[in-house]
Amino acid sequence: MQIIKTQQELRRQVEACKRQQKSIGFVPTMGALHEGHASLVRRSVEDNKVTFVSVFVNPTQFNNKEDLEKYPRDIERDAELLASLGVDFVFAPAPEDIYSAEEMNTTFAFDFAGLDQMMEGKMRPGHFNGVVQIVSKLFGLIEPDRAYLGEKDYQQLAIIRHMVKQMNLDTIQIVGCPIVRETSGLAMSSRNERLSDEEKQTAVNISHILFESRQLTQSQTVAQVESWVVEQINRVEGLSVEYFQIVDQTTLLPADDFSHAIGCVTVYCGPVRLIDNIKY
Repeated sequence: MQIIKTQQELRRQVEACKRQQKSIGFVPTMGALHEGHASLVRRSVEDNKVTFVSVFVNPTQFNNKEDLEKYPRDIERDAELLASLGVDFVFAPAPEDIYSAEEMNTTFAFDFAGLDQMMEGKMRPGHFNGVVQIVSKLFGLIEPDRAYLGEKDYQQLAIIRHMVKQMNLDTIQIVGCPIVRETSGLAMSSRNERLSDEEKQTAVNISHILFESRQLTQSQTVAQVESWVVEQINRVEGLSVEYFQIVDQTTLLPADDFSHAIGCVTVYCGPVRLIDNIKY
């Protein structure tokens, strides 16, 4: 496995793969890798001749500088895991090798067709501009045949699917992969590293309540289930719901029923912001 630091070296390796007509799989990450990331990488290694993984904490998608500073970083540990999974190339650049000073200080303009107006987009203005900025840049550099993203960040996945159409990048197949959970049910996340053992036990209630909400869909309306989930999570000491919305899986518009719906939640466990979702 080779670790690449610069765009120039990345392009050199990509072009070599293209000349040899090797299919390229790509997994974009911000590091602090866990089993959820590993599941994406395994899928890429299985599907493609060559797998690239980016490890880059993208500053333009953080609207909270403290959150950016606290984001866990351990490139040595990440590289060891990726090598064991059969990854061919890791792209781990510095911010200044990715962005000019102007790009760092200018909001990336993009037509989201309204996909950024609710949930994460509403709570974190500019976040998805930064996501599209970095993912489109990485797609341009790596030109993958397939890109693998987790369904835990469901709104992000929907926006990336929209992005490839909007930017005429339809040659890239976006592969959404299921949420990977700890044995307790807690959705795996790099942010879980910031939870104490006690907070992890508390956070388990999020997924348990989401699973339980499925039992209500035959007798309750969408609005009633939304209210029930918020009330149940907020009853748990140490948890505070930022939002819970049941939306259409494709459009992300508020769902009228449960036929093609997904419930997306963000919860603070102490100071740590956690996201999860459940398909109905």
